[in-house]
Amino acid sequence: MTNPLLADWNGPLALPPFAAIEDAHFAPAFDAALSEGRAAVAAIAENPEPPSFANTIEALEMAGEALDRVAAVFFNLNGTDANPDREALARDLAPKLSAYASEITSNAALFARIEELWTRREALGLTEEQARVLMLYRRMFLRAGAGLDEAGKVRMAAIKSRLASLGTQFAQNLLADERDWAMALDDVAGLPDFVVDAARAAAEERGREGYAVTLNRSLIVPFLQYSPRRDLRQKAYEAWAARGANGGATDNRAIAAETLTLRAERAALLGYPDFATYKLEPEMARTPDAVRDLLMQVWAPAKAQAEADAAAMVEMLRADGYAGPLEPWDWRYYAEKRRKALHDFDEAELKPYLSLEAMIAAAFDVAHRLFRLEFRPLEMDLHHRDARAWEVTRDGRHMAVFIGDFFARSSKRSGAWCSTLRGQRKLGGERRAVVVNVCNFAKGEPALLSWDDAKTLFHEFGHALHHILSDVTHGFISGTSVARDFVELPSQLYEHWLEVPEIIEEHARHWETGEAMPEALRGKLKAAATWDQGFATVEYVASALVDLDFHEGGPPADPMQRQAEVLAQIGIPRAIGMRHATPHFAHVFASDGYSAGYYSYMWSEVMDADAFAAFEEAGDPFDPALAARLERHILSAGNSAEGADLYTAFRERMPGVEALLKGRGLVAA
Repeated sequence: MTNPLLADWNGPLALPPFAAIEDAHFAPAFDAALSEGRAAVAAIAENPEPPSFANTIEALEMAGEALDRVAAVFFNLNGTDANPDREALARDLAPKLSAYASEITSNAALFARIEELWTRREALGLTEEQARVLMLYRRMFLRAGAGLDEAGKVRMAAIKSRLASLGTQFAQNLLADERDWAMALDDVAGLPDFVVDAARAAAEERGREGYAVTLNRSLIVPFLQYSPRRDLRQKAYEAWAARGANGGATDNRAIAAETLTLRAERAALLGYPDFATYKLEPEMARTPDAVRDLLMQVWAPAKAQAEADAAAMVEMLRADGYAGPLEPWDWRYYAEKRRKALHDFDEAELKPYLSLEAMIAAAFDVAHRLFRLEFRPLEMDLHHRDARAWEVTRDGRHMAVFIGDFFARSSKRSGAWCSTLRGQRKLGGERRAVVVNVCNFAKGEPALLSWDDAKTLFHEFGHALHHILSDVTHGFISGTSVARDFVELPSQLYEHWLEVPEIIEEHARHWETGEAMPEALRGKLKAAATWDQGFATVEYVASALVDLDFHEGGPPADPMQRQAEVLAQIGIPRAIGMRHATPHFAHVFASDGYSAGYYSYMWSEVMDADAFAAFEEAGDPFDPALAARLERHILSAGNSAEGADLYTAFRERMPGVEALLKGRGLVAA
């Protein structure tokens, strides 16, 4: 029987045949795809013809097509709906896929062909995009160890294989801790209806009666905001903070230590003083000093604001009869009470106007107003019954397929992300993207979002637009294949349109009555827009500084001790924890994607605040000329140029940090 993962997906929208795919298909499909890829790479390396861009770079780009297809389906499934078989295969695959990648980048004959092309690049008549792709391929090979001697290549391959296994285990341990913990709620007094509904759904999803709090952010955060039971808040917060650090088989602390040691060795093999210097070299920031400078510019005003807020909340704690200090499980509760007192703003009052359906429609509407995109619902088998799909078109032309998987479940890893089942490219024939947005919203009838949830939906859809509007020849540079500190620009920029009055007026309507959000409530929302930004900024910057410190200089023997030392050095307020403490810092340890790079959200925020200011200066949040420039220079361009060049082409200059500080309310507007 034909393995559906290896067959061409020739349907009108070229989606995987999910209904025909079984877990048993994956292992043989990976084996076949790896064999096919190895044969294709060998043919390129051993080609007797002189190297050309077509027979080397373009051939190399097409060589892994079958593997890309199988891997896209598997890793999307494993991230959104893990089971023991998939987790076991992921552990088995991690070193195999790492070894395959190392075989390619350590292939001396293949690298010699790339070097010859690089030497003759001026005479090749390359387009700007081809020249960029050649440079990026060469840099990728060099940074992977192609220039090392044989002993160095062998050691580099071993390091990367071990890191891949460690990252997979880290992610699975974290999921296990999140999946296995739930706190039964016998007392829901004081909780808003939306929290009660989410707790009921969480219990039902786990086969329990009554109500439960889980470690899903969309449930535990509002529980910490609203529960008057300090003892339950403490129990829930401590479980949340302890993910990955509970001892036993799922403890991630030793994994983090070994990961940091191996990364340092990897950088040293390539001649770098530390991993941060190696990792940041191709990013916009370039150096650890540049990252630290940005973070510390933001740290001082954020900490001052947080300390002022903490002093006010201590008074509220005393009024409730507690003599001890303000604790981390108190902060959100008293911040919410204080927001209601100062701004007469209660998030429970807001949520009926932020149904999931309305916010999806709002995100689509903004894309239509800016880029003339239209979205048609599709009825088809997808990877999970909760997932939904739309065809994206413009002026009748197929642009992409967009898939949304919005609800939390115990088999899904936490957080929110954007991935693809297929990326955009023109090489070998026009191919449009199949994009997946994954969130972890609490289920409800209907599903009602918090303001942060709604921003998350817009954020991930901004990433999706980077794929949907991508318009390059080479898939190697399409969509979000950009510098890590540039990739968050489109996503964070898109969040701004959620706050545009026309969008609020049109889409933020009561899910039962259809009435628009009252003007008074909109005013309260605007007045409270920068509420608690001292806390939010401190918990984020603390995580980014710890990440940077881990990778700058020698690796710590005990990461938990180093974490404590960094937090003490910067003077983090007692009642604020890191947004991601080391044992559950998946951004940094589940892969090396954001290692020494968690700062990148803030680096991109400097640009997104300035970029939206361009629309404000134009007096029209949907200015067609600016939207066209945004698409041309950023959203469609992929990695066709350096991030600074792409941004400057859009804005005609690079920004400073002032717009970010104003946007967060940390300096006077």
